[in-house]
Amino acid sequence: MCNLDVFLRRFNEIQYWVVTEMCLANALSKRSQLLRKFIKLAAYCKEQQNLNAFFAIVIGLSNVAISRLTQTWERLSSRFRKMYTEFEMLIDPSKNHRAYRMYVAKLHSPILPFTPLLMKDMTFTHEGNSTIIDGLVNFEKMHMLAETLRTIRYCRSRPLALEAPPVPKNENEIRAYVRNLQVIDNQRRLLTLSQRHEPKRP
Repeated sequence: MCNLDVFLRRFNEIQYWVVTEMCLANALSKRSQLLRKFIKLAAYCKEQQNLNAFFAIVIGLSNVAISRLTQTWERLSSRFRKMYTEFEMLIDPSKNHRAYRMYVAKLHSPILPFTPLLMKDMTFTHEGNSTIIDGLVNFEKMHMLAETLRTIRYCRSRPLALEAPPVPKNENEIRAYVRNLQVIDNQRRLLTLSQRHEPKRP
């Protein structure tokens, strides 16, 4: 399996890990605590310009199995609600992800961009435009593909230099957890768990 496939699979894994952890938390207090932690984690990823992980977490939180947990969301402070609202605006797909594209345009590398969107851009350009027109190379198509590739090159034009965090006592345990995330990717099962915690209101 190529690195890109692994990377895209990890995106989906993180997304459903967020939903899974929320849906497996039986106590309301535990769910509200987790919700705050995930919003903090999304904020950290955004701050580190890891927009791929940022999108995965926020998309996970916007999953219907989580968004319907009214009692859980009601426990959020106004500060966290505001943060999450801003995150939702940033991942808004309207106008071809205009909000996200404008945000990224202001950043300096290194950036870990929202990779599924780059893949979508390249697929749309490739499949929506003929490579050869009237026996000649379609340079407009080549230019559009080059624009996306330039974005990728810019994002990685400087090395990523993260400060090493303090080593926790249970480092091995944390590493094992992160490498083997518990993930339920069956939407029906996730909804069943969600409804068990907070049944539909009459």
